[in-house]
Amino acid sequence: MIRGGYQSDSLWPHEHMALLRRINQILLFLLVVTICAILYKKAYKVSTLKNEPDDAEDSEEMEEEIPVVVCAAAGRMGAAMAAINSIYSNTDANVLFYVVGLRNTLSHIRKWIEHSKLREIKFKIVEFNPMVLKGKIRPDTARPELLQPLNFVRFYLPLLIHKHEKVIYLDDDVIVQGDIQELYDTKLMLGHAAAFSDDCDLPSTHEMVRSAGMQNTYMGFLDYRKKAIKDLGISPGTCSFNPGVIVANMTEWKHQRITKQLEKWMQRNVAENLYSSSLGGGVATSPMLIVFYGKHSHINPLWHIRHLGWSADARYSEHFLQEAKLLHWNGRHKPWDFPSVHPDLWESWFIPDPSGKFKLNRGGS
Repeated sequence: MIRGGYQSDSLWPHEHMALLRRINQILLFLLVVTICAILYKKAYKVSTLKNEPDDAEDSEEMEEEIPVVVCAAAGRMGAAMAAINSIYSNTDANVLFYVVGLRNTLSHIRKWIEHSKLREIKFKIVEFNPMVLKGKIRPDTARPELLQPLNFVRFYLPLLIHKHEKVIYLDDDVIVQGDIQELYDTKLMLGHAAAFSDDCDLPSTHEMVRSAGMQNTYMGFLDYRKKAIKDLGISPGTCSFNPGVIVANMTEWKHQRITKQLEKWMQRNVAENLYSSSLGGGVATSPMLIVFYGKHSHINPLWHIRHLGWSADARYSEHFLQEAKLLHWNGRHKPWDFPSVHPDLWESWFIPDPSGKFKLNRGGS
């Protein structure tokens, strides 16, 4: 018994040392694992911090909204829907549509969008109050359609659009064949509140302008017999521009009080008859020609191929139309009506009215 106890006492230190070595090995292993984990975490954190600005910038770029303002008038709402469809179908950009209408049309606008393929778009429906135009529009019988309240929405962009620095405004009788991002990227010169397309900027359109008897100078829009117009000091031969496509800087617009300037000339026209729709282009263009004279930037000419509605006979070549980024049927002959030119290009983007109120006129068809 004593021998057995002695043997047990003599073996205990060896077993104790082996146990300590094993514990030390485990602790050393855990220490190495902990150090590796700390080093990996630090390295990953540095890598993440390096990548964060780029990722944030990419995210911001992806999330940047392109606000596009289009009016949807009661008798021609199908035009606005076709324009919106053409824009949405030709871009991957994050477009937010501001669809502007009068109070009695808002439910129709919403139904058309939500009960058609346009349900996928991002949009806001904005009511325009025509009372802001009281005392600012002179009655004119030559082209009464140009006196419709929504024709003046472009004057009031900052009152309708609040959170955006840059805004695109488009007339409803357009079709967009290019990527709207390209138009949005139009550079505005320092101090300019808007960019337009000049009426003399594309030689390919000059023949159509001459053949249809259209005006492309200030003389066609302003009455140079009136003293107020003469006092502006603008040469009557100055090339005009078309405000059916606008890229606008809202900060400059507000800073320069553009809306107030436009209203001033509207009121002067009521009192003095300085321009009329019987001249070149109607009552919305003329005040803009005055206010933006010499103070606007330029849109790429292919982003505003216009005059398609001036004559039922004058036509562009198919090749030229394919090259165009945006087509504009300004004039009396609209592509949803009869007669008109190149209606097939417009109709390919048309979305039938779910309520059945808007119908195409194809002349006996």
